[in-house]
Amino acid sequence: MRGKICVVTGANSGIGKAASLALARLGATVVLVCRDPVRARPALEEVAAAAGPGDPPRLEIADLSSMSEVRRLAGRLEALDRIDVLINNAGLVMGERRTTADGLELTFAVNHLAPFLLTTLLLARLTASAPARVITVASRAHHRARLDLDDLQQTRGYRSRRAYANSKLANILFTRELAERLEGTGVTANCLHPGVVSTGFAREGAPLERLGFRLARPFLLSPEQGADTIVHLATAPEVAEVSGAYFAERRQIAPSVRARDQATARRLWQISEELTRGNLPG
Repeated sequence: MRGKICVVTGANSGIGKAASLALARLGATVVLVCRDPVRARPALEEVAAAAGPGDPPRLEIADLSSMSEVRRLAGRLEALDRIDVLINNAGLVMGERRTTADGLELTFAVNHLAPFLLTTLLLARLTASAPARVITVASRAHHRARLDLDDLQQTRGYRSRRAYANSKLANILFTRELAERLEGTGVTANCLHPGVVSTGFAREGAPLERLGFRLARPFLLSPEQGADTIVHLATAPEVAEVSGAYFAERRQIAPSVRARDQATARRLWQISEELTRGNLPG
């Protein structure tokens, strides 16, 4: 991966940091996108140590719940010489319904709209860097989704697990539609289930979810194990031409029937464009 530039969102902890460390050890120049500069600095230092004497990693601070901050981040990333790999990893689960400064439901905004907007804004740079790869972290939780395209903000009764599952289904639908739109460009788009990983991911979840994660922690995957499929999709020659697929444990598998509905994928793309219209080119 020497000479390649990899952008990783949510890179200050968990599988985002583990993926960043692994890519740095392989010689890539890693751009860590983090929300909290205080928590991000130790991660940057770790990745710099892993990178050795090669090109040092760089840090970008952005709150991905804000579509205007996503746009400013994309503007800074466009100034990179190239982007070989974009890893949309940042995500959250919320125990109660909250809205962003843009008036968007927070889980949907961070988990789906932010990667949708960031990727869309970077398509020109990714295409110019081809061959390039877009990797989005989804989840097998998408099997529990009940995605209502007329109420993506869950204004008619909010459920924490349903909001998360819906956002992960949206990740897969986005990946499928993106792959179609990128056909012939040399840029691939894939997504994955990383496994159930022992991180601080559920700290904002509902009380029962937090308790469940604490009790299950001894049996969960390490961040390094969770990042394995991400790194595989970012680096492996055998998936260089695979696009629009969903992976788990390095294997391409079939997602749910709903996740394979191309008409829903196209409609979700249109709605996502409308929700982020002020942050898209033109």
